[in-house]
Amino acid sequence: MRIQQSGDSDFIWFTPLGQPFHVAGFGWLQEEGRYRRLPAKPGWMVPDAVDKLADCTAGGQIRFATDSASLSIKVKLSGAANMYHMPATGQCGFDCYIGGPGEQVYYDTTIYDHKLTEYESVIFANMESEYRIITLNFPLYQGVEEVMIGLDRGAHIAPPPAYESSKKIVVYGTSITQGGCASRPGMCYTNILSRRIHMEFLNLGFSGNGKGEPELAHILAGIPDPACLVLDYEANCVSTELLRATLPDFISIYREKHPLIPILVISRITHAKEKFDAQMAQDRADRKQIQIQTVDQRRELGDDNIFFCDGSKLLGEDAFECTVDGSHPTDLGFLRMADGLTPVLKQILSS
Repeated sequence: MRIQQSGDSDFIWFTPLGQPFHVAGFGWLQEEGRYRRLPAKPGWMVPDAVDKLADCTAGGQIRFATDSASLSIKVKLSGAANMYHMPATGQCGFDCYIGGPGEQVYYDTTIYDHKLTEYESVIFANMESEYRIITLNFPLYQGVEEVMIGLDRGAHIAPPPAYESSKKIVVYGTSITQGGCASRPGMCYTNILSRRIHMEFLNLGFSGNGKGEPELAHILAGIPDPACLVLDYEANCVSTELLRATLPDFISIYREKHPLIPILVISRITHAKEKFDAQMAQDRADRKQIQIQTVDQRRELGDDNIFFCDGSKLLGEDAFECTVDGSHPTDLGFLRMADGLTPVLKQILSS
């Protein structure tokens, strides 16, 4: 666990905002140059909490290829790690995968003093000088004001493999979507899915604040070239009535701009306390039925591109072993979510 320093004399430092690096996961990066998940001035009023959470960099990725034998990273965060139930490596760290599409293998996670807001970390050093395709996953629950990539002097850098499509998979949801409480960024379920489906994912999970406001529907509808919209926000609905009121309107607003884009509605994963709280279990069942009925009604009216996924089955029969606090998944929980969602999304995208 020793914190290694690279030694600046050995490296040239690059901003990933320049070529040939590719930064994914930020829908407005080209216009604004910020690692932010919503536009700075969206044109629609959003809750203050959502606006603040948009600075968290969940789902962001830096992609490139290099023959450098060493790789380091310098990071300037918006704040320090401060969560009791989520590791600092997931909240504020980067992790690294090596390999091409469908062959990405985890390599390492940044090691740093979690009390600091700026850190430098060696990802790897003194490896063979051969081309490797690199993916660096951004922190899940903190903002990144600046990040720099350190490579050996004289190393070559090349663009990463192109995506299968220029279209984006947009995922709107809650703290679970955002990645709470993965031990490191690559284990957030949208990042796991991105290693199995070679397309850009936009993670629009807002911890405690994915409530299906119409303003968010309008903003999401403005994202160009969507491949699919995933709605996974039931867990933040404070009442069954709120879900019943927001879900049909959210879908209708999105459909005005994108009448044929697939929409996948996911009911929430089970909570451990449901085994001991009959009302909690009933509320989940009632809300699942609202989502099923909403999807069925639209399909009966001719919308063949809307689908439902039963989230209560994603964690398996021993779902209570898959969370940190009864509701937020561990890495095991996120892996099971991705295992269940991968064939569903592949089927939807292929059709």
